[in-house]
Amino acid sequence: MNVLPLVFTSGWASGVNAYAVVLLLGIFGATGMTDEVPASLQRTDVLIVAGVLFLCEAVADKIPYVDSVWDSVHTVIRPVSGAVVGALLAGQSGSLSDIAAGAIGGSTALISHFIKAGTRMAINTSPEPFSNILVSTAEDLGVAGIVTFAIFHPGAAATIVAVMLAAGIALLVFLWTKIRRFLRRRAQRREEKRMGPGAPRETAGAPPYR
Repeated sequence: MNVLPLVFTSGWASGVNAYAVVLLLGIFGATGMTDEVPASLQRTDVLIVAGVLFLCEAVADKIPYVDSVWDSVHTVIRPVSGAVVGALLAGQSGSLSDIAAGAIGGSTALISHFIKAGTRMAINTSPEPFSNILVSTAEDLGVAGIVTFAIFHPGAAATIVAVMLAAGIALLVFLWTKIRRFLRRRAQRREEKRMGPGAPRETAGAPPYR
C-alpha cells in the first residue's frame, strides 16, 4: 500500500490539470528522481504530447468562459487520466491492485474536477478577467508543488490533498447560488441566439425588463 498516497495525490492533481501530472511524473521518472513512475509515462512521445496539451490548457484555462468550455470537454478526460495514472503507478509498485488504484485515482480526479469547474463558473460571474488568470496560475503552481512534494513525501502530500478536497467541496456548496445564476444566464444567451438578434426578451425565454 506504499503507493496509495501517491495515487490519491496524483488523482486530485489530474482533476485540476491532467497534462501537468503526466508531464511532471514523466520528467521525474526520466531524470531518475523516483523509481515509482512507469516507463510508459517516461516515453519521449508521451512527454511531448503532454507538454503541448499542457501549454494549450495553460492558455485556455485563463480566458473567461473558454475555461468553462474547456472544463466541460475534460469532464471525462481528467477522471480517465487520473484512473490510468493511478493504475500505472500501482502496476509499477506492485503494492496495490491496479483496479483499486484506478478507482481511487479516477474518483479523486472526478471530485477535484467538479470542484475546479464549479469554482470557475462562479468566477466567471465576475466581468473582469484577472481573477481567472490569478486562479489558473495558482492551480498550475499548486499542481506542480503538490506532485513534486508527493514524490518525496507522499503521506504528507496526501494529507494536504484531503484537506483541500474537503475545503473545495465546502467552497463549492457556498458558491452554488452564483453557479446557478451563471448557468441560467448562459442558457438565456443560447436561447436568444437561437431566436435571433431581433427577438424580444419575452420571446427568447428571458424575463422582461422592469
